Amino acid sequence: MARQEKTSYDLSEAEQRDLVTLIRQGKALPEKYRFILFKDKREIELVWNGKTRDVCTTVLPFQTLEHIDEPRTETKAQEDLFDSRGRQLRGWTNKLIWGDNKLILSSLKAGALRQQIEDAGGLKLIYIDPPFDVGADFSMDIEIGGETFHKEANLLEQIAYRDTWGRGADSFIAMIYERLFLMSDLMADDGSIYVHCDWRMNALIRSAMSEVFGESNFINEIIWKRRTGVLNQSIKLGASTDTLLFFAKNSERYIFNQQFVPLL
Repeated sequence: MARQEKTSYDLSEAEQRDLVTLIRQGKALPEKYRFILFKDKREIELVWNGKTRDVCTTVLPFQTLEHIDEPRTETKAQEDLFDSRGRQLRGWTNKLIWGDNKLILSSLKAGALRQQIEDAGGLKLIYIDPPFDVGADFSMDIEIGGETFHKEANLLEQIAYRDTWGRGADSFIAMIYERLFLMSDLMADDGSIYVHCDWRMNALIRSAMSEVFGESNFINEIIWKRRTGVLNQSIKLGASTDTLLFFAKNSERYIFNQQFVPLL
């Protein structure tokens, strides 16, 4: 009789007794059992207070506020797809949707437009520019016509930031994490996602993206130099760059269009 090999999921009798005792006492299990008992092994994981994989399931109807019709050259091939005004009659069309992106993503995931997204093969390209974890400071300098104007944060911006993700890094990364899960579910197999961030949160956001999309689907960390020179600060070197994190849904299938043609 062949000897049965012990697998990594088998527990010794002592380990089984310990687990039963801990469960009956209502105590937390040692971390090692998480990887022994459950097959959901994550290559990369970021942990924070209140972490959950539950995502928003709200489905809201979209109301059309305005149509923008672009003139098109009428051909026989287009007659069945566009009307005389250039408006697309069927299939997926470009859409500008206004609202909270979490509610929009949830509605796209489980609402009436999901089938259209599926028929189109999924979302091919996602770019997000979330608010950086900077506290409630939404003030900024804006250059218009050679003049610089200072914009102060309005009351709505301050309240929205404080109530939604203004309670530190835990609430901020939880906000990003839930949206990344919703986006991942909507992406095409050859789709790509770019996330714009700065030095405050780029390490945490990359860890969250590695967990959601898989570290093997990380393609590029793109550094954007947004100012010339370095700020002269007395206690540190000034920040002059932002980061674009580029992940694919599937690193073997994603689409990338060459940005330039080499000169011979």
